[in-house]
Amino acid sequence: MVGLGRMGGNMVARLRSAGHTVVGYDANPDVSEVTSLADLVDGLTASPRVVWVMVPVQFLDGVLDDLAPLLSDGDIVIDGGNTKWTGDAGRAAKLGARGVHFIDCGVSGGVWGKEYGYALMCGGDAADVALVQPIFDALKPPGDRGFAHAGGHGAGHFAKMVHNGIEYSMMQAYAEGWELLEKADLVTDVPAVFESWREGTVIRSWLLDLIAIALAQDPELSRIRGYADDSGEGRWTVDAAIDLGVPVPALTAALFARFVSRQDESPAMKLVAAMRNQFGGHAVQAESPSIDAI
Repeated sequence: MVGLGRMGGNMVARLRSAGHTVVGYDANPDVSEVTSLADLVDGLTASPRVVWVMVPVQFLDGVLDDLAPLLSDGDIVIDGGNTKWTGDAGRAAKLGARGVHFIDCGVSGGVWGKEYGYALMCGGDAADVALVQPIFDALKPPGDRGFAHAGGHGAGHFAKMVHNGIEYSMMQAYAEGWELLEKADLVTDVPAVFESWREGTVIRSWLLDLIAIALAQDPELSRIRGYADDSGEGRWTVDAAIDLGVPVPALTAALFARFVSRQDESPAMKLVAAMRNQFGGHAVQAESPSIDAI
């Protein structure tokens, strides 16, 4: 595992709990288990070797360039970051010229994935996916759901991109409803209303559960600044929709609401920030903006 941050580190723990042997490398020597990518590759004794990369997209190609010469014919690289899908075919071809196989894998689950499992959407050749299926099975939730071989190279990251676009819209709808309830003097216990929605309603969801946790911790969200970054996937979703001629007004509006949050304080964005903190561990301090990560 290359990248031992909030996602990568927890994924290593889940893989090890399932019996897999994992070597972890990170640019931060305080968390890295080996001193270099070369040491990481040398520590993998099975063949083919499988290297899962979980780094921010701005560092991805540099890591792949450093990693490729260390690998052998038949080895497999999995990119599990929030990477733009348009570059995946090129990365697969570049690695393929060295005999190294490539899988793009969208990963969802945030800081809760270690305990409950991750939703995985992968793209690549069927034979490569089948070879590493035990890894996917260890990371996903128990049962038949949580994993999809979405298609060829790029399909996994495209699916995760759309997932995140939908996520933006759902979060924004909840946040606007919260602001409306808060504004109405008629409603005196907004957290109780959200709590009541968690069972028996058509809008119940994991996000709603996380809202209930956030409101229990801070009913007025007074400790949270109404600011939320976008890490790219929302923009890419809207761009893809424009290219394909698909109307996505809700997704687009939710993306622009993130931009609004960077201006004057937005009450609705307080709840968006709170949800992001609950599922992803993003910072919510009132004095500083949220920090995006994978």
